[in-house]
Amino acid sequence: MKKIIIIVIALAVVALVAFRLSINYKKINASKDVSTDLAYVSVNVSPVLKMSITDSLQLTGYMEAYSEVDIAAEAQGTITSMNAALGQEKSKGNIIATIDDKLKKLAVQTASISVAKLKKDLERYNNLYKGGTVTEQQLNEAQNLFDNAEIQLEQAEKQLSYATIASPISGIIIKKLVEEGEFINIGSPIVTIVDISRLKIKLNVSEANVYQLRLNDKATISTDVYPGVTFEGNISFISSQGDDSHNYPVEIIIPNNSKYPLKSGTFANVMIKLPVTAEALYIPRESLLGSITEASVYVAENNKAIVKKIVVGNGNDKYIKVISGLKEGEKIIVTGQINLSENKAIKIVN
Repeated sequence: MKKIIIIVIALAVVALVAFRLSINYKKINASKDVSTDLAYVSVNVSPVLKMSITDSLQLTGYMEAYSEVDIAAEAQGTITSMNAALGQEKSKGNIIATIDDKLKKLAVQTASISVAKLKKDLERYNNLYKGGTVTEQQLNEAQNLFDNAEIQLEQAEKQLSYATIASPISGIIIKKLVEEGEFINIGSPIVTIVDISRLKIKLNVSEANVYQLRLNDKATISTDVYPGVTFEGNISFISSQGDDSHNYPVEIIIPNNSKYPLKSGTFANVMIKLPVTAEALYIPRESLLGSITEASVYVAENNKAIVKKIVVGNGNDKYIKVISGLKEGEKIIVTGQINLSENKAIKIVN
């Protein structure tokens, strides 16, 4: 008997819960249901405007040194002096290191003596040839010996110059790979130097936007490092080749700033103003129904909502260009579309 009573009570509780859930469900659905059976729907409208618009690209990139050079040895030998430290600034032509040059100096001296001797011999042969004492062949041989000696002297001087390693650019040393006293071979890396007096910002720009850019277009740059500070730059490179995703490499050059110095590798926010468009028809973006490829809008006509299919183009964050389907001055519904259907009665409230 007790079991029967417990079962009856449980069934009653389940029934009560189900009843309450059903009532709540109907209330919730009732609150969500926006009836379109009203006599009219209140809407806001905006006219189709004929105008020109301005837009800008907002891009993110990273900074690189304007130039980076790995300086390598052009001669073999022991480093006799090293005049470089990490972070040190160097001007173009400053000495970075010297290599043992004793043998190279001797080679220059020997070649110089040889040139001086053969020069005198050549002068003597010239005089003898004028007097008919030597043949033209003998004179030519003396000339060849002198020419070869000059070449050897030039080569010896060149080899001597390789013993002095100078900076090819002005910049800052960021890598130092050898120390004084080390023996190095031709091609051994010595230091790496970067020029950050200017910086390059590398960007990837979509196909839809890259055709709107031109060399020397201005760009405004900001960083998280200096909040509220902006830098000015110019487009220096636009690639003619895109990648598989149809993005195109673009570079911007900006001068470094002594007050707000920038470093290579810093992330940059870039804003590029696009050219002002020619006059065309535009509508607010919020009026658009469907997708860009299958666009339509509600048009207010005779206090009714009429659906019109349109073809749209580019725009900015507020307006989109109408290529066909609308006329200037037509009133486009921008709010209340969720309650509308074809030929629904409307009341314009703005």
